[in-house]
Formats: sequence, C-alpha cells, structure tokens
Amino acid sequence: MKWNLAQVNIGRFIKPVEDPANADFVNALDQVNALADASPGFVWRLKGEGSGAIDIKPFPDPQMAINMSVWESVEALAAFVYRNMDHRGVMRRRREWFEPREVYMALWWVPAGTLPTIEDAKAKLELLERLGPTADAFTFKQPFPAPSGLAVDPVLDECA
Repeated sequence: MKWNLAQVNIGRFIKPVEDPANADFVNALDQVNALADASPGFVWRLKGEGSGAIDIKPFPDPQMAINMSVWESVEALAAFVYRNMDHRGVMRRRREWFEPREVYMALWWVPAGTLPTIEDAKAKLELLERLGPTADAFTFKQPFPAPSGLAVDPVLDECA
C-alpha cells in the first residue's frame, strides 16, 4: 500500500484576522498557496471559499486559523516548508501574527487516495500534545516512516 503524508498547522492570531497588522500574512497567502500547489510531491490542501483556508473556522475561537495539506513524502513537504524562500519568509514572521503555541503542527501518514478531515487533524494535534511524537502523530524533528503492510481500519480491527 502506498502512503501519503498529511500535515496540519494551526495558529491563534494575536489580533483579529482582518486587522491591518495581519495584512502582510493575509496578502501572502495566495502566492504561497500557489507555490505549494506547484511543488513536487504536493497532493492536496484544505480550501475554504477562496484559494486558502483562512475563512474556515473549525474552533470556537474565531481567531484560530488552520492549514492542512497532503504530500507524497516527508521530504517533499520539508522541501517546500524549509527551502521555498517565499514560505520561509512568511514563517520567519509567524510571531508577529500568531500567539506562541507549544504544539501547532502535526504530521501523520494516510493511505494514498484518502484525505484527512479537520476532525482527524484536531485529533492528531491533541495526540501529539498528549503523548509527544509517535508513529500516529509526529513532527519534522522526530519523523516516523510510513507504515509497512496494509492499512488497518481501527473499527474493523476491534471487531476481529
């Protein structure tokens, strides 16, 4: 079975998203998203009404933002995150726009051809926060390889 890498990152804006203090971040989103879409190994990303996910509000707090994507490998995502200068430029300024968080990103493997849900992403963030990096939710600093063998449906596995 082939696997893809899912990622989520979240952040809580210091000021409401429409505040002029966030203009550089908001104005960079379309360009950075287009660069992601064209990057080697890119599979999918979460989109709301526009070309990004800034309008999606999966948390009760309206200042929380979410970004999710799927890539062919850790290496493909890392190349975009760390070697794309436009993306790096935005990430270097993260503290200007977002409150610090201990856990703001999680990576996990999904069977190729499937897409993670927002609920999946929230569960992976919670798992990473609770247990630290595991094969089920990890980080770039402590990655785990794709599973070997067949994917197991946890519901069906419990019934066996």
